[in-house]
Amino acid sequence: MHIVGTAGHVDHGKSTLISALTGTNPDRLKEEIEREMTIDLGFASMALPGGETIGIIDVPGHRDFVGNMLSGIGGIDAVLLVIAANEGVSAQTREHLAILDLLEISRGLIVLTKCDLVTDSEWLELVELEAQEVVEGTSLENAQVVRVSAQTGEGLDELKLKLAELLTEIPQKRDLNRPRLPVDRVFTLSGFGTVVTGTLLDGSFSLGDEVICLPGGKTGRIRGLQNHNRKLQKVSPGYRTAINLNNLSKEDINRGDVIALPATYKPTTRLDASIRLIRDATTELKHNMSLKVFAGASETLARVRLLGVESLAPGEEGFVQLELEEPLVAIRGDHYVLRLPSPAATIGGGVILDIQPTRRYRRFDEVTLTRLEQLRVGKRADLVMQALDRLNVSNLAALTSHTSLSEAELENQLTELEDAGEVIFLSKHPNPTKTQLISTQSLQSITKQILTTLDEFHQKFPLKAGISRELLKSGAKLTQEQFDLILGLLSHQGKLVERGTLVWAASHSILLTPQQETRAASLLEKFTQSPYSPPDVTEAEAELGLDVLEGLIATNRLIRVSDVVLFLPGTIDVMKSWVQEAIQVSGSVSLAQFRDHFQTSRKYAAAFLEYLDSIGYTLRKGDVRVLRTIKT
Repeated sequence: MHIVGTAGHVDHGKSTLISALTGTNPDRLKEEIEREMTIDLGFASMALPGGETIGIIDVPGHRDFVGNMLSGIGGIDAVLLVIAANEGVSAQTREHLAILDLLEISRGLIVLTKCDLVTDSEWLELVELEAQEVVEGTSLENAQVVRVSAQTGEGLDELKLKLAELLTEIPQKRDLNRPRLPVDRVFTLSGFGTVVTGTLLDGSFSLGDEVICLPGGKTGRIRGLQNHNRKLQKVSPGYRTAINLNNLSKEDINRGDVIALPATYKPTTRLDASIRLIRDATTELKHNMSLKVFAGASETLARVRLLGVESLAPGEEGFVQLELEEPLVAIRGDHYVLRLPSPAATIGGGVILDIQPTRRYRRFDEVTLTRLEQLRVGKRADLVMQALDRLNVSNLAALTSHTSLSEAELENQLTELEDAGEVIFLSKHPNPTKTQLISTQSLQSITKQILTTLDEFHQKFPLKAGISRELLKSGAKLTQEQFDLILGLLSHQGKLVERGTLVWAASHSILLTPQQETRAASLLEKFTQSPYSPPDVTEAEAELGLDVLEGLIATNRLIRVSDVVLFLPGTIDVMKSWVQEAIQVSGSVSLAQFRDHFQTSRKYAAAFLEYLDSIGYTLRKGDVRVLRTIKT
């Protein structure tokens, strides 16, 4: 469904024109009807000559209500720039046109209204010429002019035909599988509860969907969907939509909030963006100015950090970082408008380039400026690689959000990048949130960091088997899942070894010095002479020192079966075989039987039998053990 908006000065006949076209008065507030002036957004629908039903948004024209105008016009496909034939272009017309240009709305018609009030044909020609001149150099410079009268019906049929022709050129809205509805109205209806309205973007909603209201974060469920009084089971991108919500009250939702599916969007208080000042801006833009930011249906104050320049004059372009006073929801590629808070006036706007900048930038950093220019140009491969570099390790859902590409576009681009060796999939899964991937460059950087950490650990502790996984992860900015996937990949590549909670470099080997070997041989002889009641950990550490003892354990020359008990590997094999045979003969074995057979103490018997339980060899039942599985 296509959405058409109006723009133009107050009293130039926008609402009257819509009433004549649709049969619906878009002024819905009592105050609007009494004052004959649109304060808030009005909505109507109409059928075009070809049969398509379109939605029309009537926005305020009075200077005091430009903020409301901005919240409605951001999601439109085309615009009717309304100019009263008896008055001509006004300052308000120019401001609305500047906003349309900032939002890059390039499809529209110039509608000269109230033509019945003008009897001088030369005056009409002059007004039409002025209208064509004022749009030169803007996004609407190719717009055709249509003369109409809402009172007599003159030109209305021609307007409908030209509008139908214009809309045939507009492609369907993209479905990115992450719907968002910027809320431009919220109210309650008796018997229904909370209702929000807006233009649905980037995905579809269905009855029963669980949704979240951002930035607040409270969840609810879709109870009903409507489009211009038609009940729907599902609503697609681009539709004017009314949503009846369960579990969300009117007080939970504010104008400018976004209704979305859970875990698809993250509010932000910082944005990177391109900026262009309008030619008629009343002031230059200076670093750290406080301005109002309008994006979607939201409005908030922001500190504007200019990047690369000290100031921008009217008509100039650049880059900014916006520090927002209140969080909002946006995606890369969204347009925004900047206005002076007082006296209220539009001075510029641009395109959002990064929705989650990681930090404040140095204002004249060339690397940052180059990156922003690449984002502004927007080649798909560059967008994907930049997003991956910023996210380190990412999933498909996060990449879709950061690049504003559809899942199909993103997957095609990732296939090309994978074939070129620039991207590596750590895991693939039907659920896009579980498909993990990383750029080759980032993987090389993380691999270097991990292997350097292992090398430093091995140099400092040459007789330890390896570093604990948790200690190794502490230096990497990765989730547990990402860390495990990367370790698995490096292990598969033969660069490191994982065993239990320890990790070590594949090249690491433990070698004792001749002096250490002599001391170790003396201790091991004691284990041979008294295999079932050998020195415990405390005694062995006192004789060898902790580092040499850990070296013997790491190389499996001694096996630690508990915090205090060690055995030779051969001794463990003997005891293990006897336990198996005893259970096979008698059905079970007790601690006392084991202790008496090997003529050892309870300390050693209990430690060994608990060790067999821990490795899944035996199972304790009361005071006896049985085999968990018979092993040979």
